[in-house]
Amino acid sequence: MASDPRAAGEAADRLPDRADRERFGGYGVMGLPFAGGHYLASRHFPASSIGPGYDSVWLRDPGGRWTIFSSAPPSSSCPRYFAAAVDETVSTPITVTWPDPFALSVEVPHRLVWDLLLVATPATRAMTVAGRLLPAAAWRNGAVLATMSRIAGPMLGVGRVALTGTAPNGQSFQTNPRMVWAVADSHAHIDGVDAGRPGPLPEQAHLGDFWLPQRGMFAIGEAFFAPFDAQRHRAASPGE
Repeated sequence: MASDPRAAGEAADRLPDRADRERFGGYGVMGLPFAGGHYLASRHFPASSIGPGYDSVWLRDPGGRWTIFSSAPPSSSCPRYFAAAVDETVSTPITVTWPDPFALSVEVPHRLVWDLLLVATPATRAMTVAGRLLPAAAWRNGAVLATMSRIAGPMLGVGRVALTGTAPNGQSFQTNPRMVWAVADSHAHIDGVDAGRPGPLPEQAHLGDFWLPQRGMFAIGEAFFAPFDAQRHRAASPGE
């Protein structure tokens, strides 16, 4: 098993085996708040059961306005599940590079340049060990995930965590963060403006039941969603 996030992330290109769910495999910055009010998150899913792999960036401005950028159409990327809670979705190329085994860079042309430095901490190491040891059946058990959520929040110092719940567009979800690192430092330029220093928001952000961490966290793992049902779920358009 790879010990650094770059090697582990580059190996995370397999589609999870769960035919009853729409599923994704890969890595991402689960979220990073900035003291000035911006919030950023990213997803790099080379493995998808509903279309080609894709990259996505979630951006919240200090006024609370959310934008999701995706390199794939909304119907086959993050807006499929989260668009009802955001103000804008944008299809655009996204570049993800690893300058160093612990350094990650994400770029959205003309909108965002984001650099991150990752680090293992005692808490993230413990979560990663637990993630490796937990059997597949436990990762699919809602009660187990709910218990893990209650433990992970205080353990990682990130606020509320929900590894299972309902996304804004109505689909149930489960997330399986198998390996975890903390964000030690980060700099972002958003629309040409420096976002300032990372720091928790006055109130923790969330999209539906998906709570975004109050401290920068990077994870490798899988995500599962209920199959889209036009009778019960909202389409991938903001505000619908």
